[in-house]
Amino acid sequence: MDSGDDSTKSLVTSTTRHKCAACFKQYKKKEHLIAHMKTSYHSVHQPKCGVCQKYCKSFESLREHTTGPLAKENCSKIFAERGCNLCMRILDSPVILKEHLSTCRLPAPASVVKSQIYDPPSNIEIGHDGHPEAVAIDCEMVGGGSDGSLDLCVRVCLVDEDEKPIFHTYVVPQIPVTNYRYEITGITEDHLRDAMPLKEVQEKILLILYNGESIGRLRLSGGRARVLVGHGLEHDLACLRMNYPEHMLRDTAVYPPLMKTNLVSHSLKYLVKTYLGYDIQSGLHDPYEDCVSAMRLYKRLGAQKHQEKGVVLPLTSRGASNVYDSWNRKEIENMSPDELFDISKPNYKCWCLD
Repeated sequence: MDSGDDSTKSLVTSTTRHKCAACFKQYKKKEHLIAHMKTSYHSVHQPKCGVCQKYCKSFESLREHTTGPLAKENCSKIFAERGCNLCMRILDSPVILKEHLSTCRLPAPASVVKSQIYDPPSNIEIGHDGHPEAVAIDCEMVGGGSDGSLDLCVRVCLVDEDEKPIFHTYVVPQIPVTNYRYEITGITEDHLRDAMPLKEVQEKILLILYNGESIGRLRLSGGRARVLVGHGLEHDLACLRMNYPEHMLRDTAVYPPLMKTNLVSHSLKYLVKTYLGYDIQSGLHDPYEDCVSAMRLYKRLGAQKHQEKGVVLPLTSRGASNVYDSWNRKEIENMSPDELFDISKPNYKCWCLD
């Protein structure tokens, strides 16, 4: 009788599966689940299916889960009836979905006239009240060098959270232009005759970004300084020969929820069409249009509500390579899948925390 009980226990143990509480992957051994949790950085900040509550690495992964060729049948059916293809939310009814889409799908921003120059005021106020906490930037590039492949910034635009241009000017190129890329930029030599020197451009942009804050506090916590929004900010800042603290950057090109499942960046054109519902860059590139689009993406994702108590900082700012390092092995092994998920933190700062 005892041998029969032992064989039954052995069978139960051998068929026990350890299921991740976030992505629902199953593992034969508990240590494999723990290893998965250590490398997945699951959190409530990841995109979540409104039907089965599965967490996905990115919105593209969520889209595959609900509408892809291998989509789960129940999730696919409900999403087809009540799901928004833009924000990926599940609404209460098809009628409410129709009303939601009228506000979720945004119109394309009106273009700024090329000759219209906006200069920031010399006395920018430093308080938060009534003033934007974020600004978006976009640069227009022409070609330099013998083959015209070297990017030169010759036009820059900054907008506030209300989509108002606060700085827009042409920039004197640092070396001779060999390719104006007119079919994309619409820029000619005439546009650059009264262009602003790069040093002056840098000073005006920093005046807007610093917002009266000291460099020391900016580097530590940001203080009154403004966060900088854009797409491909590293490239834009390099072409402007500027630096800005990484923790103050909000880049739609490298924000994990907006990236491909293999962590490759999408184009801004794709992101805007997929998540905002309108087309950009269909003709000549307009830096104002790109600025506004990046800002809209930032605000839409920042407005998401994630159910988590307190403020969660990115792991890199916590001084530990992984949150699980602060727990001993025995404690982790005794945790349930739900408890493992509860202590798991993202490896990026969610924009909802701004």
